[in-house]
Amino acid sequence: MYDPTVARLTYRGLLGRRRALILGVLPVLLIVISAAVRGFSGADDQVASDLLGGFALATMVPIIGVIAGTGAIGPEIDDGSVVYLLAKPLKRPTIIFTKLIVAIAVTMAFSAVPTFVAGMILNGNGQQIAVAYTVAALVASIAYAAMFLLLGTVTRHAVVFGLVYALVWEALFGSLVSGARTLSVQQWALAVAHKVTGGDIVTSDVSLPTATVLLVVVTALATWYAGQRLRSLTLAGEE
Repeated sequence: MYDPTVARLTYRGLLGRRRALILGVLPVLLIVISAAVRGFSGADDQVASDLLGGFALATMVPIIGVIAGTGAIGPEIDDGSVVYLLAKPLKRPTIIFTKLIVAIAVTMAFSAVPTFVAGMILNGNGQQIAVAYTVAALVASIAYAAMFLLLGTVTRHAVVFGLVYALVWEALFGSLVSGARTLSVQQWALAVAHKVTGGDIVTSDVSLPTATVLLVVVTALATWYAGQRLRSLTLAGEE
């Protein structure tokens, strides 16, 4: 299910100079803001939770997920180079699964690591806030990578639709419409973070069992359907 050659090519495409710079902007900004906040207001658990929840988990993680998830396959489909990959004796699910693993790894590296660093800067992991949001970022990275990888196989405008979901649905509707929060990856990840802290400093509108089921189902379905889309793309090319 995992092909090292496909993984190496995907890593090379995602971590090219320009894309790596784009991926690194938000993590650097998070750490700079965290250092400034700590310098001006000192260690404050609530401030740390608000910043990590409002910026890291709500904005940085989904945007990085969009860049990594869509970038893992979208450019190859757009420029037609995916035809050469599909001509190899590889099963389509293997290609998708390999690209998903790469997208997850890149999303985690550029989101979870800076989230932990920022949390340690803000309050030294008081009330396990740094660890909680790091775990939340890790969990969210899996779901986002799968969803946005699927978008990359469905539409040529995957980045646009991904940003609409991340910034409009997650950030806007998720904060204004209570029912929309149940279908929010951010809320699912917050449910995990709430369990880690064991207190009320981090809260979620979704229970942990529901969040766990939804995370698994969405990730599995998105990965499966992406494989099906790749199969149909192959048939279209052969015709």
